[in-house]
Amino acid sequence: QVQLVESGGGLVQAGGSLRLSCAASGLSFSMYAMGWFRQAPGKEREFVASIHWTEPRTYYADSVKGRFTISRDNAKNTVDLQMNSLKPEDTAVYYCATLRVWPSPPLAGSWGQGTQVTVST
Repeated sequence: QVQLVESGGGLVQAGGSLRLSCAASGLSFSMYAMGWFRQAPGKEREFVASIHWTEPRTYYADSVKGRFTISRDNAKNTVDLQMNSLKPEDTAVYYCATLRVWPSPPLAGSWGQGTQVTVST
């Protein structure tokens, strides 16, 4: 079965950077668009970024555009999210997901377990 395992979360000060990684198994990774989502306490899960399965096409939520970068390595079955200039409002559990539709809406298929990102002031 599909397994997505996120890593790289943690506590960082505002203005700092983190790099999240998602390792995928149980699927033909290079055939799936991939995405990152996040869920803050008391809020609904929201789309963050997505990347095409083979082409260098990416999409971002307006709230992270210019600060976050999504990338993938099909040889390693991984998708990363580089997060720079982090803000307290970026605090959330971040989830990796396969995407069922490209490019929109960003409907997820399989989910990872999530990794906590906390940005302090």
